[in-house]
Parts: sequence; structure tokens; C-alpha cells
Amino acid sequence: MNPLKLLNPIRVLIIIYIVGIIGVTVPLHKDFMMLTPINLLTTFIIAVYADKNKNAGLYLVLAFSYLFGFFLELLGVQTGVIFGAYEYGDTLGPKIWGTPLIIGINWAMLVYASVSISNSYFEHFPTIVKAAIGASLMVLLDIFIEPVAVKFDFWSWALAPTNKLIVAPLENYIVWWLAAFLLNYLVQIIVPAIKNRAIEVLFYLQLLFFIWIIIFVIK
Repeated sequence: MNPLKLLNPIRVLIIIYIVGIIGVTVPLHKDFMMLTPINLLTTFIIAVYADKNKNAGLYLVLAFSYLFGFFLELLGVQTGVIFGAYEYGDTLGPKIWGTPLIIGINWAMLVYASVSISNSYFEHFPTIVKAAIGASLMVLLDIFIEPVAVKFDFWSWALAPTNKLIVAPLENYIVWWLAAFLLNYLVQIIVPAIKNRAIEVLFYLQLLFFIWIIIFVIK
């Protein structure tokens, strides 16, 4: 077997997340989740690298998604009125005005993935419908991220959780959907042909990762 085939981006992403699941379940170290920023950045770079059709337009919308997401989060933290009152912990790494620099990468990754999935499975649907589907995918993942985020000090909410799964205020999910819809719609207009299997797999791996933690790790 050609050793280079083992470096297939999708295989690498799967290996990284298998290690992640093992690392947080065993756990390999009490501070294992502190590797989250490195994981986010590394897997995002791998997925972008795997896109055979990447161009200036893709980089433009990823940069815009990063900045949009970062500054929306920054306003959310500083005002407490966009998503609800919350603050970031130390797990996501260096912060500016209470907002981790890596959080913009999360927004860019999720927009990229949701647009690609919409284009792969709903290619001939109207743009507004694909944007709504993409936004719903982003909120679906956020629902499963939230309990893990609270457990491992990604961020914390001022209000007590409703239950084990819904730990954020309702406005968080509403604003997430609206912001995700706007970004999905704009990206579909600017770069309408985005399709990248690796970024889609990364989305599915994240979904699996957070569901696994909720079921098997969080008590």
C-alpha cells in the first residue's frame, strides 16, 4: 500500500476524532479538552486543504464568516443581550475582550460544512431553502455542543439549564439560526458551487463526538 494514501485528509480527520473520543472517554489526561483549539484549527486546515476547487472566493467567504462570527460572539459576551448572558472559560484558548480567537474558526467551519452539505444533497433547491437547511444543520450541532461546552468550560451561561441537553437560553438557538441563515445565504450567492467531502465529514465527526460525550461521558 502506498503510504501517502494513509494521509488521505478524510482518513486523517477520522483518526483525529477517534483519538479525541478515546482521550475524553478514558480520559487520557484531566486537561485533555484543553487541546480543543488545536483540534479545531488543525482539522479546519486539513478540510480546506482537501477542497480541490478552493479559490479566492472560498477564502473570502471563510474570512468573512470568521470575522462575522467572532465579532457577533464578542458583542454577545460584552452585552449579554444577543445570545443571552454568558462568558467564555479557558478551554478555548487566548481571548480578546473575553472572546476566544478560535471561535471564529468554528463559525467558518460550520458555515463551510453546512453550505457544502446543502449543495451535496439539495443541489437543485432554491438558494433560500438551502440556506434554511444549512442554518438548521448548524443549530442542530450547537444543541449537542452546548452541554459539552458547559461541562468542559468552553463557556458558561448565567441561567440554570432547562435539562441535560438544552442548557442555553432559547434566544441563543434563535440567533444562531438567524445568523447561520444569513451567512449560508450570502455564501450560496457568492460561491454557489461549494462542495467538499472532507468538510462534510468533519461536520459529521463533530456531531458524533459531541453526542458520544453527552451519552457516555457527562454524568
